[in-house]
Amino acid sequence: MRVARIHDLGDVRVEAQPLPELKPGDALVRMAVCGICTSDTLPWYVRRKTPAVLGHEPTGTIVKTDSDLFSVGDRLFIHHHAPCMTCRHCQRSEYSLCTTWRASAIDPGGLAEFVRVPAHNLQHDCFRLPDEMSFEDGALIEPVACAVQALKRRSRMQAGDRVLILGAGMMGQILIRVARHYGASTLIAADREPYRLRKASKAGANVAVDVSSTDLAAAVRNATEGDGADLVVVCPGSIAAMTSGLECVAPGGTVCLFTPAEAHEALPVSPHDLWFNHVTLTTSYSCGPPDTREAADLIGKGAVTADQIVTHRFSLDQAGEGFDTVSEAGESIKTLIIIDPDQARTV
Repeated sequence: MRVARIHDLGDVRVEAQPLPELKPGDALVRMAVCGICTSDTLPWYVRRKTPAVLGHEPTGTIVKTDSDLFSVGDRLFIHHHAPCMTCRHCQRSEYSLCTTWRASAIDPGGLAEFVRVPAHNLQHDCFRLPDEMSFEDGALIEPVACAVQALKRRSRMQAGDRVLILGAGMMGQILIRVARHYGASTLIAADREPYRLRKASKAGANVAVDVSSTDLAAAVRNATEGDGADLVVVCPGSIAAMTSGLECVAPGGTVCLFTPAEAHEALPVSPHDLWFNHVTLTTSYSCGPPDTREAADLIGKGAVTADQIVTHRFSLDQAGEGFDTVSEAGESIKTLIIIDPDQARTV
């Protein structure tokens, strides 16, 4: 089979390797579509994994299994990680802290013609796509689930909140649409790319702020009657963006850091200001089984669909161009790799 293996940023090679060998309860899935996540283009994050077959937003069809849960021909959403559901972390809904979650993985990765899905993943965080859901929409389940966790579980967003999404790239666009669905009264999008700001306005942002020419904190105060945002989600993994987000939060509000900074970087925070203003600083890493199921429901309701946010599609042979498109950002939102065009066209 063919896989797209990344050796470094700018060095993605389509290579041949044997089909994965199945263990009892596993499934072999013919890949249809796999999204490229922005995290797959973070230099420091990717280089600690390379060489590797990345891709953790896959959908496809089971072609071989002895699982009691699924059958050959089932169209599947696949989560690359799956928790044990019994440890203390899982009981507290902190799925990404579960050691089983961190150890589990699809083989070799979503950017391959075939993927082995371990029995554990099949049991705990994979499910059949609804009959009416396309493979492209199915490939959005994992990123939409990350937005669900960030907004609902980690930030405890409430209907009526004034929400700032700092960074209007792929995840920013999804967060805007999900926050709108959850009842945000005012949605503010911030970015320095005019194309993304236009897309953010179309997605439901009431205010779109070009941070290259406008003071963000002042613009947020102006849009919120001087209060600031009840919830700020910072998408870029930069200290400058995180600091800017802290400047925009309202008293009693929450700042959610959606992307990590590098290990050696530190965020200057004033405990004095956090304490007196009752500000919550939180983070959100990945998602868990409740989030993926809610994400599928949101996609089914039309809150976020491929037609709304996918701007680029590439074949497996063009995976390198796909990674370059995500890395360069610019006039792009969501990039998909169409691994099996015939399969991807079916519903």
